[in-house]
Amino acid sequence: MRREPTFNERLLWNLLRNRRLADLKFRRQVPIGPYVADFLCYAHRLIIEADGPQHDPAADAVRDAWLRDQQFRILRFPNSRITLYPELVLDEIRAAAGIQPYPSSGPSGHLLPQGEKETRA
Repeated sequence: MRREPTFNERLLWNLLRNRRLADLKFRRQVPIGPYVADFLCYAHRLIIEADGPQHDPAADAVRDAWLRDQQFRILRFPNSRITLYPELVLDEIRAAAGIQPYPSSGPSGHLLPQGEKETRA
């Protein structure tokens, strides 16, 4: 899989690699015990899985239970969601890592230019 990732794995990797998402360090195709995680952020013990038609929900449930026992959190995204709504997928990953969806936004939720601070009136 590392040499021949699926289209959606490539798409997601392009969004996660090189600390592109909120400076989170992700690795891809990481062995963990008897399993291989599509993407892993060790700092947050967060596993991201791109689920295509080959995924078996029963096998995934056993796998996820084992990974949770190892103190990992798992986010699974269907391929269609990765393709159609990549920003929503990234927002869920940010939230799981405890990062605001828009780090440059002020307390009111409005986006601020870089270096600007919100002032109270």
